[in-house]
Amino acid sequence: MSGDDEFLDNDDDAIVDDGHDVSSGKAADHRSLVEASFPAEIARKFELYSYRNAASVLATSFPEQFASLLDGLTKFQISKKMIRTPGGSKGPIAKYVDTLFGEGDGWKEARIAADLHVKLMHAKKRDIILDQYVREGFLDGHRIDFLNGRVALDLEWNSKDQTYDRDLYAFSAFYEAGAIDVGVVLTRGSSLDTTFLKGLGKVLKKDGSEGEAEVFKKFGASTTWMGKLLYRLDAGRNGGCPVLAIGITPQCVVD
Repeated sequence: MSGDDEFLDNDDDAIVDDGHDVSSGKAADHRSLVEASFPAEIARKFELYSYRNAASVLATSFPEQFASLLDGLTKFQISKKMIRTPGGSKGPIAKYVDTLFGEGDGWKEARIAADLHVKLMHAKKRDIILDQYVREGFLDGHRIDFLNGRVALDLEWNSKDQTYDRDLYAFSAFYEAGAIDVGVVLTRGSSLDTTFLKGLGKVLKKDGSEGEAEVFKKFGASTTWMGKLLYRLDAGRNGGCPVLAIGITPQCVVD
């Protein structure tokens, strides 16, 4: 769970993707479930994939959080300059998303920690405890970018694709602990591809001047983009947690 906007060294796989570990969402909920939950303008603006009825859970069980999510998605608009600008640990796109899902709207960064209290009970006399102990730090270190009630939201822009495993494991840990009921991942959509990125030219330096590297070479096949996320969701790496995957498309990008 990062909202990192790093420009990674991905020159070798910037263009070629052999299709391994990539999916188009074959195990996702039927498209009609998503269309029934989201306004048409949002469905046109973003790539939307729902797993384990996440879209329905959000729309029906968490109307306030869903309204806040829709408001953020309606406003969502990034510039070509933001995409071209390197960000290090937190770039312009991550900082921008922070403004859409702020604490004033109920969203907060969260970390889960839990100890496990284990009791060994007599098989027939349930009131007799044979032994008990506490496993401290049974859950620890799992973070979520934005938490609002029982709804979790993570941003993944341009990190290594293994970051999705960390995100989905965190969603699963929060879900199994009873802390959340649904997770949302906002990430680069499949349509923000090499063809689109080639049109952005060179990476910008921190002073705003044009650098040497081509932008498209910094968004390789092994970075965070929708195909890599859907592969993991199809494999069930979110456990029992319902997850909504939202892909940022060219319709979100302005000059």
